[in-house]
Amino acid sequence: MDAATTALGEDGSGEAKPRRSRVGAIERMLQILDQLRDTGRPATAYDLAQSLKAPLSTVYTIVDDLAEKGILIRGEGGTVWLGPRLYHYGLAYERSIDLMAVAKEEMLELNRDLRETIQICGRDDDMMVVLAMAEGEDHFQVTSRVGSRVPLNWVASGRLLVGHLAEEERIAIFRRAAKASPTGRAELNPETLSRQAAAAFAERLSIQAGESAYSVACVAAPVLDRGGACAATVSVVLPDFKVGQARERYAEAVRRSAGQIEARLGWRRAG
Repeated sequence: MDAATTALGEDGSGEAKPRRSRVGAIERMLQILDQLRDTGRPATAYDLAQSLKAPLSTVYTIVDDLAEKGILIRGEGGTVWLGPRLYHYGLAYERSIDLMAVAKEEMLELNRDLRETIQICGRDDDMMVVLAMAEGEDHFQVTSRVGSRVPLNWVASGRLLVGHLAEEERIAIFRRAAKASPTGRAELNPETLSRQAAAAFAERLSIQAGESAYSVACVAAPVLDRGGACAATVSVVLPDFKVGQARERYAEAVRRSAGQIEARLGWRRAG
């Protein structure tokens, strides 16, 4: 019997069970979770099946199982949303990552120093995701919260997160990932974005204003791993007029913070 397509029964009886169906169920489960994450709102099993072009009976079965185990929670009108068990998994994963532990400490230090909103951002496939955030002291509202995912071409951090890649790879990413922003000011040309990403990475600084939201600016610096790739970014998010008033202050602050994260992780020498 082909071992690649069968697995032993859970009761240890040795009865062969198709591995293909188990793998398919796991993949479908991930598609359901990804769909909820990407849309950012609860959905019914019917909606999920329609979006995923999956058999309704299959989706209903998986949703029921996930809800029973606390991976999903049920809401009004038969909808489901991401459940508390996922949060506990996330906390356990975060505790195991030295980068996030150190980055959060430096984020809070920079937040105390600048009194502005500071974010740690990373890359999730073709999107930038906010991994951690410390809010500023004024009433300036930042629309991107922890967990927010936006196209790479909308934000300063997006350029940096792919800036270390080869030119062909950068162009390919921007060709499939670049999207028009709400303000209509985000660059869309893949070749231009690739050049901007390479230049920002070389300077270890990226500044964007008004591309994803009106009157909002972001000043970001890359955190480079041992291999020289951008593992994350440190950014300050603030009203665009403040960047015009003190560009070098914010640029130096995020560069210094990123460098301290690298030094503490042993990715570069301190100083």
